Amino acid sequence: MKQFVLDQQIHGKSYLNIKNIIEAANITKADSIHPGFGFLSENSQFAKICEESNIKFIGPSYKVIELMGNKSNAKELMKSAGVPVIPGSEGSVKGLKDAIKIASEIGYPVMLKAAAGGGGKGIRIVNAPEELENNYNIVKQEAKLSFNDDEIYIEKFIRNPRHVEIQILADEQGNIIHLGERDCSIQRKNQKIIEETPSTAIDDKLRNKMGEAAIKAAKVAGYTSCGTIEFLVDSDKNFYFMEMNTRIQVEHPITEERTGIDIVKAQIRIAAGETLKIKQKDVEFRGHSMECRINAENPSKGFMPCPGTITGLNLPGGNGVRIDTAIYEGYTIPPNYDSMIAKVITHGNTRNEAISKMKRALEETVIEGVDTNIDFLFEIIRNPNFIRGNFDTSFIEREIKL
Repeated sequence: MKQFVLDQQIHGKSYLNIKNIIEAANITKADSIHPGFGFLSENSQFAKICEESNIKFIGPSYKVIELMGNKSNAKELMKSAGVPVIPGSEGSVKGLKDAIKIASEIGYPVMLKAAAGGGGKGIRIVNAPEELENNYNIVKQEAKLSFNDDEIYIEKFIRNPRHVEIQILADEQGNIIHLGERDCSIQRKNQKIIEETPSTAIDDKLRNKMGEAAIKAAKVAGYTSCGTIEFLVDSDKNFYFMEMNTRIQVEHPITEERTGIDIVKAQIRIAAGETLKIKQKDVEFRGHSMECRINAENPSKGFMPCPGTITGLNLPGGNGVRIDTAIYEGYTIPPNYDSMIAKVITHGNTRNEAISKMKRALEETVIEGVDTNIDFLFEIIRNPNFIRGNFDTSFIEREIKL
């Protein structure tokens, strides 16, 4: 608890210091701010202050961020638009008695989720009635601490689904396109680790249906900029709206590699009031791409973060290999922020080619001075079930032994 409060204080004095950011923009005469994919990218207050300061926020309007940031409200909006949603509460639950009633109606297992949640925080799976009260109180506390909002909602827990998201671009003139899907099922404790596109779990018919649903979701929300509609896909190929990320995603490079579209550039052009220059029929999908997130952490010690100074560094390159990072030899990884330090992206004509390039890239990556999860990533991509595309969100806990 003390560490969480300390981190919040440090973050508030650095990259979450809205007042200083606005002052810096005014001093440098900046006319716009791109919030990246950190916390401020989904902070409606920050987007509103930018608007009030005549600074263009490169992202959706603060009203849309607010609307889609509350997961229970977003779910109700999607339901009204005919987008498939997971059975659950009508908005936030009103108390423990309400939670007990809803859980018994939709049937166990259920998920308790923070209404303002994100990043895998404020989520608990409840398998039986006797587990509900304790988990209800835990989620309420986590939600309050993490998001300063203790509203929670309930939805049916879909066992062993695939986590598949659709990237969209929407301009201010009402034009919306999707750039295909990304499969983010390889995750640990709801945190994505490896993403790829296309997904091995869906065919063209389902892909088109999900793309159409994503566009419908963006339209009903009045969305502009780039965004991501996240779905769960069950074993019977039914898909359900989970949430909308109102920002650029960490994993956006694999979509860029497969489509050739610079999503960040498109985001900036949309913010400048330009009309999308590409229509849905013009989007071309080429080959297969995947991304591995390199974190400064020790998997054998419970994924303990490992801040420190990088004393030696070799990053891979070559055909079909892209590295997104800011680290360098001599760089000191601070202890107060997310442990991700690099992203390795590969692209090939086929999935097997993309995997082969990823194996080589990870083998060539050397980061000395701190522990990383590189060996853990390698263990995943050489797993026979991963290679066959036979996985879901429970893959790591089922297949990877630490």
